[in-house]
Amino acid sequence: MRLSKERVKHLAESVAARLQQDGHIEVTGDRKALVDAVNHAVTDELSVEDRLNAEVRQLLKAYGQQIEQGQVDYQKMFTMIKQKLVRERGIIL
Repeated sequence: MRLSKERVKHLAESVAARLQQDGHIEVTGDRKALVDAVNHAVTDELSVEDRLNAEVRQLLKAYGQQIEQGQVDYQKMFTMIKQKLVRERGIIL
C-alpha cells in the first residue's frame, strides 16, 4: 500500500465528512463507525495490488531456475503474469 495508515485514516474522515456535508448520507449512530467502515474499504481497495504482486511473486518461484540461468527475464515475466491476472479477474489498478 502506497499510503500510510494515518493518511488513509485522514482520507476516510474527509470522505465521511464530505458525504454527510453534501447530504448523501445521514449519520444516525456513531460517526466513528462510519469512518472506520470507510477506512476499511479504502485500505482493502489499496491493498489489492499488494496482494496481486505477492501472488505473482509466488507464481514466479516456479521459474526460479530459468530466471537464475538467464533464460527468463524476471521483470518481464512479472509484468506479463500481473497483466494476465488483472485481465482475467477484471481488476482495476
